[in-house]
Amino acid sequence: MGKVIGKVIATEKNPSTIDNFYFWTKQDMILNPFDVVKIGHLENSVSYGVIEEISHITDTANFLSDYISNDFGQVNTTERTHRIGMNYVKSSVIGNNKNIYIPLLNDAKVELAEEEEIAEALGLNKVKNPVTCGYLEMYNNKDKITLPVKMDSRFLIGPEGAHLNISGISGLAAKTSYAMFLLKAIQDKCYEADSEDDVAFVFFNVKGKDLLAIDQPAEFDKESDKERVYGQYTKLGLTTLPFRNVHYYYPYSERKVGNTYLSTEVYNEQCINGTAKLYKYDCEDDMKKLDMLFASIEDPNQTMDSIINYIANEQGNFRGLDDWADFLEVVKENCQAGKKNDEISVGSWRKFNRIIRNSIYNNPMFGRIADDNEQTRLEDSLKHIKKNEVHVIDIAKLNEDMQGFVFGDAIRTIYDLQLGQYSDEDDVNPPKKVVIFIDELNKYASQDTPKSSPILHQVLDIAERGRSLGIVLFSAEQFRSAIHSRVTGNCSTHAYGRTNAIEIAKPDYKFVPSVYKNMMTRLKQGEYIVQNPIFRSLLSIKFPEPIYKQYKQ
Repeated sequence: MGKVIGKVIATEKNPSTIDNFYFWTKQDMILNPFDVVKIGHLENSVSYGVIEEISHITDTANFLSDYISNDFGQVNTTERTHRIGMNYVKSSVIGNNKNIYIPLLNDAKVELAEEEEIAEALGLNKVKNPVTCGYLEMYNNKDKITLPVKMDSRFLIGPEGAHLNISGISGLAAKTSYAMFLLKAIQDKCYEADSEDDVAFVFFNVKGKDLLAIDQPAEFDKESDKERVYGQYTKLGLTTLPFRNVHYYYPYSERKVGNTYLSTEVYNEQCINGTAKLYKYDCEDDMKKLDMLFASIEDPNQTMDSIINYIANEQGNFRGLDDWADFLEVVKENCQAGKKNDEISVGSWRKFNRIIRNSIYNNPMFGRIADDNEQTRLEDSLKHIKKNEVHVIDIAKLNEDMQGFVFGDAIRTIYDLQLGQYSDEDDVNPPKKVVIFIDELNKYASQDTPKSSPILHQVLDIAERGRSLGIVLFSAEQFRSAIHSRVTGNCSTHAYGRTNAIEIAKPDYKFVPSVYKNMMTRLKQGEYIVQNPIFRSLLSIKFPEPIYKQYKQ
């Protein structure tokens, strides 16, 4: 029998229901929201509840009575009347071991749950295809329990459910760190001898050098810190290795590192190891992708769309072009006054010319691919992705339009790959699943993104159809409410980091109990509130520091 901490209380105003119940406990009993308790119920069954709110009351009639009893407001006096006090706790019912959901009866004993009972209550004890997503800490002091949390990978990367969305304010929420922790756990699972998982990964580096050394072990200031972090990974059933089988892609520059925050020394080292390449776009093969440079441009009359289709179909003088300078010259010709061109006005061509020149002219990323092993097209590299490989695409130093262009090109390639568009080509043997991770998703799939945006269409397609194709989107952003509802609505797993009071007041958080919402404004680094179909309740989990090298900002 567990430690008895109180009894169920059902009053006329606050009755027990199928969903909720109250219990009283001593005022010095330390409990926290998300703690699990157990209660004996009918037919020798056991019900489990998770704590939502904790309140303290005394027998004082009103505020004035308490003020008067302290000698009319003397803070240093001892009140003459001893007040009787207690805590009462509101909890939600999360299960019964015999599926009996009649409301809990008044006076039933409430106990702290043991580790196995917590796992049973939260649905963690019989997880198939487990993948570690963190650990939870419950109760305080000598009653403290630490429990690894595993979710069913089928509800994270398919086929039962897919897609993860992580939200939280910049910096403190550690969105990238949590996403990478989950992704490392998935890769560890894929490397297990008996694993049947066939997964590859594509990450976008959008901030500084965050993800440009994920195949290198973490560096610690103290040996004790290393032992602590390695010990946490071991307890969670994970390896202490960084990511394995990693390939890096950097935007081409004549100085090689001119379009990345990576140092020349590290880039050269990666080249020697065969893990780094520079990506470019050549005119002959990539001219048809220019629509993604217009993702943030409103085009209500679809004039830009008409021009892009005209070029993609190699109409007029665009046929057979293999040089971007020649391409820009042909665009310029169509901007001349009096030029007739299949009902596309000169004004439209001039608008197209202004936008396209800003992106292509004097941009070293647009040019012929050298016949060596250092330069590549992203499409050519990604369509040959294999099981367990991690492809990191650096876009951090590019402007927003070019970031969107590269992101759109990559996800379109992966989408076409999983649709079988490259099946006739040599050495194309795609994995069953590809997990894509992108931070700052609000740039490409926000509520304000133009409806005509081809990148938005691609993201929505992946959110709605990706699970059946084996494409899984792990995304992160500061404010969940800013993301297109069709993206968040199709995510099976949601992780909430620290956020602000304005954000939690949005409709996206209506289903979250008020105390949990307030807790979201106080979460620390390494803490997340996670929602997944196999969990019977929201879980407050923690995760260890990254196991891969992070450059100090």
